[in-house]
Amino acid sequence: MLDVLGLEPDDERVYRALLGRPDTRASPLADQLVLPQADVDRALSRLVGWGLVTRTAEEQFTAAPPAVALGALISERRDGLRMAEHALVTFAEEHRAAMTGNSLSDLIEVVTGVDAIRHRFLQVQRAARSQVRSFITAPFVALSPGENTAEPAAIGRGVQFRAVLDRAVLGEPGIIDDAIESLRKGVQLRVADQLPMKLVLADADLCLVPLAVTPDGEPGAVLLHRSGLLDALDALFETVWRTAHPLELSETGADAEPAVEFGATGPTDLDRKILGLLLAGLTDQTAAAQLGLSPRTLHRRLRHLTDLAGVRTRMQLGGYAVRHGWVGPHRDCEGQDGSAPPSP
Repeated sequence: MLDVLGLEPDDERVYRALLGRPDTRASPLADQLVLPQADVDRALSRLVGWGLVTRTAEEQFTAAPPAVALGALISERRDGLRMAEHALVTFAEEHRAAMTGNSLSDLIEVVTGVDAIRHRFLQVQRAARSQVRSFITAPFVALSPGENTAEPAAIGRGVQFRAVLDRAVLGEPGIIDDAIESLRKGVQLRVADQLPMKLVLADADLCLVPLAVTPDGEPGAVLLHRSGLLDALDALFETVWRTAHPLELSETGADAEPAVEFGATGPTDLDRKILGLLLAGLTDQTAAAQLGLSPRTLHRRLRHLTDLAGVRTRMQLGGYAVRHGWVGPHRDCEGQDGSAPPSP
């Protein structure tokens, strides 16, 4: 548990034993913990050096109060991490300066194989200091969005995530639940009709771009360091982001089909999710399948919404939904199949 502070397992065992046995000599501790005397002596020496244990002239040892001793150690580690972050910025600038004018091989790293791509994908996100931006398309090469363990860790340290999903991705099994979880954590999601590639950008420093399968059947990717090409991909992302449709999905229970209640004065969470998927361009059939609904139930809810809004067409319903805050802004209110909901 305390290994993150630099303590070894024996150090922690000895310290915890001393918490309940002040003024204890090394020999009884060794017997209690069933450890060699030499190992206990080394652990006590380290603990005294850390300030976690005090030693008397009679070679008796007492654990320092955890709130004081461990609190001070944690503060030192925190200060050290801040200094390391400052050093990282300095080193990164020196690295960029050194890379200026270098050969193409210094700016582009070829990555081959699923495991290597997965490692680089997670590594790029862990390197981000302020933001991670990505294009998400199917099929998923290294891992699916729901398996991205680096995302919650980066969000926890204040990194902002923005992602554009290719519309076809919304038809993948389980993707809606993954999207809802990401939205709940603060990830911003938008949907584009079609994306030109997969990519993940860490700040303006690194970009991983998966490529086609190699002749040997292995997937490949390139890791780009800061360069003119990376700047172009940075600009591409921002251009697509500005024109993509915001994806807004409300969380509903697992048993969506039985939840057929209707809001008296506004849409339910399930209604908002239906509207969000249809405005993102999914067909009625795909949206119903993603939500675990029958097409008939989806159409019944749409009929209720058109009555509630006092409109007749899906285009009118989309405009009303945006104006009254049922969903976020959008560019196209028609579903991908272009059909209007059945008349009430």
